[in-house]
Amino acid sequence: MSDRKKLAIIATKGSLDWAYPPFILASTAAALDYEVQIFFTFYGLALLRKDVNLKVTPLGNTAMPMPMGMDKWFPVMGTTLPGMEALMSSMMKAKMKKKGVASIEELRDLCLEAEVKFVACQMTVDLFDFEHDDLLDDVEYGGAATFFEFAGEADITLYV
Repeated sequence: MSDRKKLAIIATKGSLDWAYPPFILASTAAALDYEVQIFFTFYGLALLRKDVNLKVTPLGNTAMPMPMGMDKWFPVMGTTLPGMEALMSSMMKAKMKKKGVASIEELRDLCLEAEVKFVACQMTVDLFDFEHDDLLDDVEYGGAATFFEFAGEADITLYV
């Protein structure tokens, strides 16, 4: 039995802002010599797409800093206008790039290089009619029991 610590993460969200926590935490733990597994279920499955195009929405995200102080003067209903999600996503990606924040693709690759195990929830794959070809090649498939097998021995388990 290994003396390495274990980190189990459940990733359930598929938006740009929610994609960062599982990959940052997993890559950091792997760098600290943890054995790491991420279980991707429901909307988190989108993070495993080969062609990932994640978005962020200001609607319902009251903590999101808005450009030009828009949170102070722009009506919330305005965030529902056509094109706002694409505009905000583009602005967020540009800001991250300008600040030197790694892209989701870079963080995923870093995790895979560090031998973080990605497990796609087979039930969710079936539910949303995903094909295995839609997802990264380095993904394993399993159900909740697969996750519990690892998480049951984990030192830390996170739900993000």
